[in-house]
Amino acid sequence: MPNKSSSPGHARRRSETRFLALSLVLAVTAAGATTYAFTAGAEQPHGRDVELAVDGGTAVVDTATLAVRARTGAGHDVTLSDAAGTDLGKPGPVTRTGTALARWSYPERGIDVTARTDHGRLSLSMKAHRDTAVSWPVTGTDATATALQLPRGEGLDIPVKDAFWTKGKGQLAGSTVDMSEGLTLPLWGYSLGNRTGVSYLTPTDIGTSLAFTADKGRLRTTAEHAFDRGEGTRDYTVAFALTDGNAVAPAADYRSYLAERGRLGSLKRKIAENPATEKLLGAFHAYTWGTAREAAGVEQLRRLGVDRMWLGYDAGPDPMDKAAVSAAKKAGYLVGPYDSFANGQDPKSADSPTSAWPGTVYPDFCVRDAKGKPETGFGGRGCYLSSQAFEQAEPRKHYLAKRTRSMVANGADSYFLDVDATGELFRDHGKGHRMTKAGDRTNRLARMKRIEEHGKNGLVLGSESAGAWANQALAFDHGAGTPVADGLWALQKDREKWGGYYPENAPGIFFKPVDLPADLAKAMYDPRYRVPLYETALHGSVVNAERWELSYEKLPRQKKDRALLAMLYNTPLNYVLDGASLKKHGTELAALQKYFAPLHKAAGTEPLTSYRRLTGDNAVQRTVFGGGTLTVTANFGTKAYDGLPGGCVDARLKGDDAPRRLCPAELG
Repeated sequence: MPNKSSSPGHARRRSETRFLALSLVLAVTAAGATTYAFTAGAEQPHGRDVELAVDGGTAVVDTATLAVRARTGAGHDVTLSDAAGTDLGKPGPVTRTGTALARWSYPERGIDVTARTDHGRLSLSMKAHRDTAVSWPVTGTDATATALQLPRGEGLDIPVKDAFWTKGKGQLAGSTVDMSEGLTLPLWGYSLGNRTGVSYLTPTDIGTSLAFTADKGRLRTTAEHAFDRGEGTRDYTVAFALTDGNAVAPAADYRSYLAERGRLGSLKRKIAENPATEKLLGAFHAYTWGTAREAAGVEQLRRLGVDRMWLGYDAGPDPMDKAAVSAAKKAGYLVGPYDSFANGQDPKSADSPTSAWPGTVYPDFCVRDAKGKPETGFGGRGCYLSSQAFEQAEPRKHYLAKRTRSMVANGADSYFLDVDATGELFRDHGKGHRMTKAGDRTNRLARMKRIEEHGKNGLVLGSESAGAWANQALAFDHGAGTPVADGLWALQKDREKWGGYYPENAPGIFFKPVDLPADLAKAMYDPRYRVPLYETALHGSVVNAERWELSYEKLPRQKKDRALLAMLYNTPLNYVLDGASLKKHGTELAALQKYFAPLHKAAGTEPLTSYRRLTGDNAVQRTVFGGGTLTVTANFGTKAYDGLPGGCVDARLKGDDAPRRLCPAELG
């Protein structure tokens, strides 16, 4: 949020019935799957292959190399993984238990392996008995692979031979991403042709990375897991699922995975627990400045016809007062402060109220590395604070509870807690508050849950670029909707081009329009590559918006496509507002919100159940929510398609006689 100049760094570091979304995931019975005659616990006498039935076919694991192949129900042979990139040593004998479980080991590397059929997937788990690392699975090597699905922000679908991504300005080859920090969902996938695809889920994302290569001009990926006792990462699991090859099929499979384990949040349930959450439906989001955070500014929005908004404000010396909060509630809006529990500075010189803590929280609660050195905080200021130190102190000192109470003393009914839901996790070696990254994640979930339950009805909680693991704790997030490319960080450091933290009532970093370089615009917003992976996995659980510093008006040349994407994905636009921008853009904002509101009110609590590209150039795309509650068709091109002009979107709610049309360029 506004005071956090290093926010880009955070994003960089950072039921038996399966949900099978219509037209997304291949639904195939296991008819004809191989059966086995092994007795429980018996060693397999011959061969090194382990065969297991999976939904859509049969998977075969070569225990000597960990290569995985599959034969689909349609008779296609596909490679799910090449041999491991790590020398595993000679495998021990395979022990079978029934037809759906097999075990073996790699004694030289100290790893035990369990392969099983789990809800129709091949689930392969490793447990290491000493610190080591394994490069596996090695994916995208099948000759029929056509596209890689990657949950960078909302999601990308990248043709494996696209030179822009293999060697051009968007180059992925040669890079590595931390699965727990750099991706919003712990997965990736491939389309393999012949209406076939594969999903890779890594529930053990902490300690796992994904490396990209371009072998003979084709984009390939290799996961690597570090087995580290101190980090608590001695276990590693990858779940493989055959799909129909749809670009969002891996995310649909992950939604199923979460639902099977009771880990899929529900906005309907969150609304039942806290009725104020319902005000997110149909709302655009905006951080306010100057007169926009006063009662008069709120009333101006309502006069424009805006019936739903989430309004946020920073923790500076001039927050929204009780009169402004009261006006926002009267208008039907949510209103909440920005806060952060992650940074600590000397309270005598802290440059942000959120970094000043009582007593000796700073420096006693600083996260420390193995040598005892504090982890430097935001923008080189202060230190990162240990969630373990806070959790241990909270029952006696109530630092976090007191902070929350003070921040909402004006009557605010929402809360934005920066950083907590991102992938930026820490191992803390600090004396008296040691923790692993997994422990950090657990602590963050616990304190987010306490904020959600704060007071009589709780607070409508949001956080930054929320990882999927936080979906049950949050009602909304700002940031997971943006597929950030690395070049954005360098651009934001150029204060002349991007804008700085002045003037105080309308900082250029938020309000100064910027023309994205062509390569950045292509990597982040080109609809040919954009796909709703996050929405497929979590729509109906979390309301997802773009990053706070990328307001709708910040990038003028991307406005049309961003508006179409928001309507197609049924996600709100994010703004920053002051008196001048309200006057200049208020009418346009109101028109866009008026179009969006009924669509989101009807479908915001529903799953995304279908995603299709209707033209070969991917210019025309269609989504369906709730199995038909809402159907949206967006034309990103310049030519009309079936009566829909280029640059326009049609939405049809169940029961509508005709589609509702929006052409964003006509509003500017």
